[in-house]
Amino acid sequence: MLYKFIRPLCFFFFVFFDIACIKTNHRTYYHDSHTLTTDRMFTGSTKLPPAKTPQPERLDEVYAALRRGLQSYLQVHQLELDTLGQQIRENKRNGRLGSLYEQDKQVKAVERFMRRLEFHLSKVEELYDAYCIQRRLRDGASKMVAAFNSATGSKEARESLSEASRGFRECTEHMCSLESELESHMGEFHVKMKGLAGFARLCAGDQYEVLMRYGRQRWRLRGRVEVSSKQMWDSEDYIFLPLVAELLSIKVTELKSLANHVVVGSVSCEMLDLFCPLPQTLAVDINDLGTVKLNLEVTWR
Repeated sequence: MLYKFIRPLCFFFFVFFDIACIKTNHRTYYHDSHTLTTDRMFTGSTKLPPAKTPQPERLDEVYAALRRGLQSYLQVHQLELDTLGQQIRENKRNGRLGSLYEQDKQVKAVERFMRRLEFHLSKVEELYDAYCIQRRLRDGASKMVAAFNSATGSKEARESLSEASRGFRECTEHMCSLESELESHMGEFHVKMKGLAGFARLCAGDQYEVLMRYGRQRWRLRGRVEVSSKQMWDSEDYIFLPLVAELLSIKVTELKSLANHVVVGSVSCEMLDLFCPLPQTLAVDINDLGTVKLNLEVTWR
């Protein structure tokens, strides 16, 4: 009797166990497949970068400033070379021959550097000449496109329009490529933080954040005014790579609390005057009244 009673119970137990396993496996499979589908759906889309437009007028200004800066570099080192030559002649005349070896090494080092500068200047001039050629070709192609657009819609006109449009695009690409190549020959701007000047605007314990943007380059630093009026900054120097069509944007914010930051001011600075062989100290007016200034030292190398 006991066996007859237990046997049906075991049968129903195994049936329910199989059904539960099937449902569990089904839920697991559905969850896994859904997860895989979601991962595919939310992968980052690869968008093409926006087409770059040449900046011929801006490049003329940058080229003039860059060429002027390189020529100034050559003049400074030529003066140094003349000074060393005069010292060598005086030492020979006075019989002080001990320092001639070191001075001769300095002369050779300056001459090597000047030869590199001259080659660099010739490369910049070569790039600019190639850019001017592409600019004239692009202007001609643009006029041809306009002329064929206004012509009758014959087959020959459409073919000529297609050729002119292709030539215009190729010249545009070449100009953008030459702009990028010229940027690689513009050196570096080494910027040092010298602090804020506030004319009683700055008090002990005040904290500030300075954000500098130059194209995609960013320098964010924070500082604090000490009791001795000395300023402590978490970063003191940064290197910006010069760009053709960008200005340096500076924003200063006073940090009071998490939800109560006060923007002191923001300003955009032109970088063309920084192509100079000697370090330059800049005092940038942050607000309209000029009561807060940002002091920077910029060296072009």
